[in-house]
Amino acid sequence: MLHTVNKSPYETNSLSSCLRLARKGHTILLFENGIYGALKGTCFENVVTDALNKYQICVLMPDIEARGMRVDNVITGIKTVDYAEFVDLVASNSTVQAWL
Repeated sequence: MLHTVNKSPYETNSLSSCLRLARKGHTILLFENGIYGALKGTCFENVVTDALNKYQICVLMPDIEARGMRVDNVITGIKTVDYAEFVDLVASNSTVQAWL
């Protein structure tokens, strides 16, 4: 299952809910303002780092760059993806859960 989070963890609890309810082996994709959950040095870093033991977490690189950041800002272990890989993630999962 693919979970998508596009809201900032500073504005909603979408990321927290997703991490709490996703199941081991699921994939989580952070995009748009959801990318703030993938950044080093935030109050979410420890929770997201721990979640990497259960889930594959990906972040959309064009959204990182659009906000003036670089791959160096992304938590180690999070996979960066481009738009084509985003489409592949959606196509390869039978179910997509959008966390709003």
